[in-house]
Amino acid sequence: MAAISLRRVAVGTLAGGVVWSIWSTVINMVILEPRYAAAQRAGWLLAKPRYPFFIPYWIILLFVLTYILTWAYVSVRSAFGPGPITALRVGFLLGFMCGFPISLSLATWAPFSRVIPLWWMLDLWAGSILATFVSAWIYKEA
Repeated sequence: MAAISLRRVAVGTLAGGVVWSIWSTVINMVILEPRYAAAQRAGWLLAKPRYPFFIPYWIILLFVLTYILTWAYVSVRSAFGPGPITALRVGFLLGFMCGFPISLSLATWAPFSRVIPLWWMLDLWAGSILATFVSAWIYKEA
């Protein structure tokens, strides 16, 4: 088994995190913004966030999640082989864990449209797949 290249894990994390941040921004600022405004008018979402620096926190969180996904990919590539199929599997499985349960709960119990948690799930699930795919594409054994 080859040594893990910490530098390449870091570079893969940065690239995957950038891709996921762009994906998340498109979902939240383009697709969901009108729905957020409607939910805020109805009183179902706060007009101002509880955490004033939520957006930077969210972006940092996406990079942390990408780091975890990159490590998971690097850890399983010796068992399942390196490459895009393994990366897609890791992103698909961990993205499902990350995005589906809370989105199902919100779609069931929150008073706002089910479309909002659907897109939140897609943000986390598809974002995990994209980030893992990109980080795996960049990662090469040391």
